[in-house]
Amino acid sequence: MTTLRAAALVALLALAAGCQSDDTADDPAAGPATADAPTGSVEPFAATSTPSASTPAVTAANTVEVCGEVDRLILAGSKKLAADSAAATKDKETTPDELNDRLKRTIAGLAGDVRRQAARAEDPEIEKLIGDVAKQLDGGAKAASPAKWLGETFVDIPPKLARECHA
Repeated sequence: MTTLRAAALVALLALAAGCQSDDTADDPAAGPATADAPTGSVEPFAATSTPSASTPAVTAANTVEVCGEVDRLILAGSKKLAADSAAATKDKETTPDELNDRLKRTIAGLAGDVRRQAARAEDPEIEKLIGDVAKQLDGGAKAASPAKWLGETFVDIPPKLARECHA
């Protein structure tokens, strides 16, 4: 049952990685941390705004929404993976192959959900970023050892999204 415990630990680590701050809350150049109404006359997320040399580049209107939804999906997926692993650890009759199949199904479902968000993205760079994450998740769903994949690849996804999706 060492494999089951390792899978549970990896899933919990992935969950913890998904809960980390993106460190932009104190950075005024990072833009607003939430989608609150802007206080000035410039609308930072409006797709119709025209950036000038003195204003920062404007992202697509739905970037914050799409990135936020992907964050929620990754967090929910992490919780589901942790729950699957924990349940399998408690259930002495669950085999490692059964746990692998369960983890693969969860990862595959997450990949589909993330891919749908990529299709919604109006910013081509954000669409590509999220599409690439969906492809990584597809790889995890096909991995011989999804628990190993979680520890090697999945744990890098939340920090990458925190750095690149909210730009």
